[in-house]
Amino acid sequence: MAPAILQTVESNWTRPYRPGIGRWLVIVWEAAALALFAWATIRQFDLTGHHVTLVGCTMAALWVVGAHRILQMGAYVGVTGLRIHGLLRSRTMHWREVAHVRLHKATHRVGPWEIESGMTVLIDRHDGSTINTELWAQGVDFHSRPGVFRAVYHELRTRHQKATS
Repeated sequence: MAPAILQTVESNWTRPYRPGIGRWLVIVWEAAALALFAWATIRQFDLTGHHVTLVGCTMAALWVVGAHRILQMGAYVGVTGLRIHGLLRSRTMHWREVAHVRLHKATHRVGPWEIESGMTVLIDRHDGSTINTELWAQGVDFHSRPGVFRAVYHELRTRHQKATS
């Protein structure tokens, strides 16, 4: 079944965890950053009148769209599959397309140093591709709640095993 058809068949997606307070901190931070950007734009170009209103409304619209996407980010489970909402795009896949749900120890190289950034959940598909999830042990949802991160990981594995057995 194609992802578009899956969306019409099942519309009951649930996120197996409550988002962390860190999301609201990110949203407030983004509001402040966009306000500063709007102020700098208005000052830089000596805007007045309707131009100021246009810049303000544009920044407010960007903030609303961005805040909505930030609040929706995460992994959602359903009877037939898994949906990953990212900041810019979402992916929906059937459980039968998923080969493994696994933990990955993420590291980043900076010159000769390797910096650990914590555990993430990855989805390996049968076609050989790997899907990054928004589930990161040090992220805004799980930073101070490691037990919740482990519970979500186990929930995804359990749902996958039940659906494919």
